[in-house]
Amino acid sequence: MKSKNRPSFFKGVILLVLIMLGTDSYAQFNRGMGGNGMRGNGMRGNGMGRQRSAIPRAQHTPEAPKPKTSEEIVEDQMPSITEALVLNDFESAVVSSILKKYVQERIEAQILKLPPEKMSETFKNISDRQDEELKMSLPPEKYQGFLDLMKDGVNKTIKKNKKKKRKKNKN
Repeated sequence: MKSKNRPSFFKGVILLVLIMLGTDSYAQFNRGMGGNGMRGNGMRGNGMGRQRSAIPRAQHTPEAPKPKTSEEIVEDQMPSITEALVLNDFESAVVSSILKKYVQERIEAQILKLPPEKMSETFKNISDRQDEELKMSLPPEKYQGFLDLMKDGVNKTIKKNKKKKRKKNKN
């Protein structure tokens, strides 16, 4: 009985050894041009090596972002200003046109690259004229709200308005 089981046992062992050697040799020698399969970043490669294109790549530097125009700057800020000051359409249009005008003047002053003393004097002059024009164009409470907005920022002003509404609703 022993003789019958022995050949099948040896056949099984030999088959197992051949399978193991076959997979090992396939894994070792079937890598194509990829070398040992390790990349610089520690990731396993796909065994195909670095693929190169015959077409040379043009090296171009990324374009510097274009500076925003005064219209773009004001249009970005107007929704939050309108919300914070609770402006109607007419008041919003007036504030927008005034801000565009004076933001453009500030941009032009920056382009001139004046000395620091002259630059601060120019900006103060522009701010004074802007405040005067806004004071003439807006109702007193909204003008004061605009000044608070410039001092505190948009988010704080919106929070103050919400708190006032809550207090009004409670009373």
